[in-house]
Amino acid sequence: MRPPAASVSLLDDVRARLATGHTGAGTAVRDAVRDSGRVLGSDALRDLERAARAELTGAGPLQALLDAPDVTDVLVNGPRDVWVDRGAGLGRVPLDLGSAAAVRALAVRLAALGGQRLDDACPTVDARLPDGTRLHAVLEPLAESGAVISLRVLRTRVLTLDELVAGGALPADWPGLLRSLVRRRANVLVSGGTGTGKTTLLAALLSLVPGTERVVTVEEARELRPDHPHVVHLAARRANVEGAGAVDLADLVRNALRMRPDRIVLGECRGAEVREVLMAMNTGHDGGFATLHANSVAVVPARLEALAGLAGMTREAVAAQAAGALDVVLHLRRSRGVRHLAEIGLVGRSAGGELEVRTAAWRAGDGRVTTDPHAWHELVRRYGPW
Repeated sequence: MRPPAASVSLLDDVRARLATGHTGAGTAVRDAVRDSGRVLGSDALRDLERAARAELTGAGPLQALLDAPDVTDVLVNGPRDVWVDRGAGLGRVPLDLGSAAAVRALAVRLAALGGQRLDDACPTVDARLPDGTRLHAVLEPLAESGAVISLRVLRTRVLTLDELVAGGALPADWPGLLRSLVRRRANVLVSGGTGTGKTTLLAALLSLVPGTERVVTVEEARELRPDHPHVVHLAARRANVEGAGAVDLADLVRNALRMRPDRIVLGECRGAEVREVLMAMNTGHDGGFATLHANSVAVVPARLEALAGLAGMTREAVAAQAAGALDVVLHLRRSRGVRHLAEIGLVGRSAGGELEVRTAAWRAGDGRVTTDPHAWHELVRRYGPW
C-alpha cells in the first residue's frame, strides 16, 4: 500500500517545501510538480495534495484509515504491524510505515500537532489532534518494539435512538424509557468499559433535551457533539512544561454551576471531580448526566466509593450523596463486535444504608430482555408511562 516511487519522491519534495513554513500544502504540491517537470492528471494531483495535507495537519500515512467511515480505532505496534477496528473487532491491515524510526517520528509529530511533548524525557503522551482524534503514544524503551501509537476516531455524526435500535445497540422497547428519563429530568449515569459506546449513547440522549435548555458539558477532551442548539463545551487543560496552568475537571464542574446550566454533563468520572458532580445533582441541578468506567451495574457503587475517596469522602457520605443525586444507571457492553445497552439499574440505599444499584432489566447475549419484577415496577412507577 505504499505509493509509487515517483509519488514518494514528489511527496518528499513537498515535505521539504512545507518544512520552510512559507507555503501551504496546495502551493507546495503545485510548485513541486512544476519543478519536477512531470505531468500529473487531476486525480493524481488531488491524491498528492491529500497526502501533503495529511503530512501537515493529519496523521500522515494513517490518515486514509482514520477517514474511513467505519473505522473507530487505528493501532500501530510497529512499521508493518498496523491494526484497525471497524466496529467488529481488530483486524490487521497491509500498511508499511517504513522503519521504526519513521514510526517514532510520526508519533512525535502527532504529539506536537496535539500541543504535547513526546521525547526520551517524556516518553508517553495523551493528546487530541486538531480534527478531534484522540492520540496515545509510547516510546521505547517503555514499549519494547519501538514507538506504539493508538488513535481513537471522533465521529461527528450523532446517532438517534431509532438508529441505535436498528444497529442492535438497543432493544426495540427501551427507547421509550430513555426518552422518558430525559423528559422527566432523571439524573443518569452511563457506565461501561472502554469502547462500549458510552459517548455515542450519551450524545443521543443529549440530543433529546429540549432546545430551550442550556447544556454545559465538562470533559477532559471534547468528544460529545450532541445535536442540540445550545451546548457549552468546557475542556480540562493540562499543566505546561513548567508545571503551571492546569485546570482540572473538578474546577470546571464548579465553574459550570455558575453558568446558568439547565443540564450539567460530566464526560467521564475519573477522580475527585465525582464529589462536585454529586453535590451539584443534590442541589437542584437535575436532569444531569455522567459516564463512568465499570464492569457491571453491580460494581458501580464500589467504583463511586473509590473515586470519591480520592476527594476525602467517607463511604457513608458517598452513599448519602449518590443515592440522593443519581436515579438510573445505563450500563453498556460490547459482545461479538456489537456495542449495546445491556443493563438498566436503579440507584438507592440498602436496608443497611449502603449504596446499591438494583438491576431492573438486562439483555442476555442472545438479545432476550429479562426484568426484575420489583425494580422494574419501581422504574415504571417513577418514569412511566412511556
